Amino acid sequence: MIEEKYTALVAEETGTGIRPLIKELRVSDLPDNDLLIKVLYSSLNYKDALSSHGNKGITRQYPHTPGIDSCGIVVRSKSSDFKEGDYALVCGNDLGMNTAGGFGQYISVPVEWAMHLPDKLSPEESMMLGTAGFTAALAIHKMLQNGQHPTQGPVLVTGATGGLGSLAINILAKLGYDVIAATGKTDETSYLNSLGASVIFSREDVDDKSGKLLIRPRWAGAIDTVGGNILATVLKGCQRHGNVACCGNANSPELNTTVFPFILNGINLLGVDSATTPMTLRKSLWHLLEKEWRPDALHQISTTVNLSDLPGKIELILQGKIRGRIVVKH
Repeated sequence: MIEEKYTALVAEETGTGIRPLIKELRVSDLPDNDLLIKVLYSSLNYKDALSSHGNKGITRQYPHTPGIDSCGIVVRSKSSDFKEGDYALVCGNDLGMNTAGGFGQYISVPVEWAMHLPDKLSPEESMMLGTAGFTAALAIHKMLQNGQHPTQGPVLVTGATGGLGSLAINILAKLGYDVIAATGKTDETSYLNSLGASVIFSREDVDDKSGKLLIRPRWAGAIDTVGGNILATVLKGCQRHGNVACCGNANSPELNTTVFPFILNGINLLGVDSATTPMTLRKSLWHLLEKEWRPDALHQISTTVNLSDLPGKIELILQGKIRGRIVVKH
């Protein structure tokens, strides 16, 4: 049964700028797309928090419902690929950016954006992974394609206590890599060790300000989630022929570096854009995430909250005070 009205978190103009509010919306106001999905679970990503506070680089028009991740039940289908009652997973594309997203109890999307929920994942578990888990898997996939191997040495993960960082550590450890976790949260050593990190670096250890063009190599590859000078440090401190996957810009979108890590040490800088990943590769990586690459600490990494708790969690993720993943239950 399709309800006439539903509850959503809506970013809209207030007296203090664009802020997230819980509101009641109408299903009939959603666009007429191939699939109407009743969302059971979503998750909070840094991009959602930016959209919730009016970042025009993420979302152009307001009011708007963020949420780049969603898993739910198809309640109306114009496509032979899905029937009513199927579980559908939608992550990325334009969901939650300029299309009403998973922070609402209903979404309306083109069929090309959706895939069937993998058999071995529950709807809640799929959102414990969400875009963060998929991006971690895509980064590792690209590193493997480029020849990264555990015997080369440890892989560094920056922003280690965040959702993407936590999941990347856990998957890398499961695949046999030694993992160095870099974090600004010195009290999270036990948590990071429990995920599989063998060495913990402080943020200062990966934020070189010496002005040197290259520094002593301490890692064989890296997954960077923060950008800025930390990414520049990661590049110039990587061993020869290592792979550095760039996944985020929580610190800064700028990258001031030289060509020397690339032309003297043969470092490969790998761009990771999870939103536009072709569906064939997307399905392949999700099937790895449900089986061989499934994070052992998935439930430890995640916390499930109600929609009414979400505005407070958005403030915390913008302040860098969230550990792991926040799953949203409708």
